[in-house]
Amino acid sequence: MKKIKKIIVGTNNIGKYREICDLLPKNIKKYSPKEFNLLTPKESGKNFKENALLKARFFSKKTNLISISDDSGLEINILKGEPGIYSARWAGKKNNFNLAINKIYKKMHKFKKNWKKSNRARFVCCLAIFYPGGKFKIVEGSVNGKISIKKKGIKGFGYDPIFIPTGHKKTFGEMSAKFKISIDHRNKAYTKLKKFF
Repeated sequence: MKKIKKIIVGTNNIGKYREICDLLPKNIKKYSPKEFNLLTPKESGKNFKENALLKARFFSKKTNLISISDDSGLEINILKGEPGIYSARWAGKKNNFNLAINKIYKKMHKFKKNWKKSNRARFVCCLAIFYPGGKFKIVEGSVNGKISIKKKGIKGFGYDPIFIPTGHKKTFGEMSAKFKISIDHRNKAYTKLKKFF
């Protein structure tokens, strides 16, 4: 396949858009759905892969550009993998992640009052590239870690302030964007797509 020169980054989540753009080579022209007045389609997939592909296909068909889309989320062991593909939806219509984080703490506390030793979790990211001709590729990356006892840090977005990756003491919310992206789930997925760029 020919090297990609321009691409639509299929997300209306500003945090995700920035992170994906930072991973992509600088010389590629990047478009956002906002430039085409496109809203994100309903995520009706049963898993991260289906949702990533659904979004990539949608944005590619609407713009006739190669598209890259991500579906990602936090899976917590004690909550049997929740919030998972519903990670963004737990934040409600206004994308209020304080609400979502409180929901996580509440649920974990309900399962087990002293959950500090049962706080294993992982972040999963599926990235899909879709070409106007119909070809596509989907990859997955994940990073293991645990849920912090309380919210820490104001960097990043979403659940970053409560996730401590294995081997580190800080949450994603306390790490610099540059360092976080060098070890996170999105980077691990993107590494598998690098050859297309």
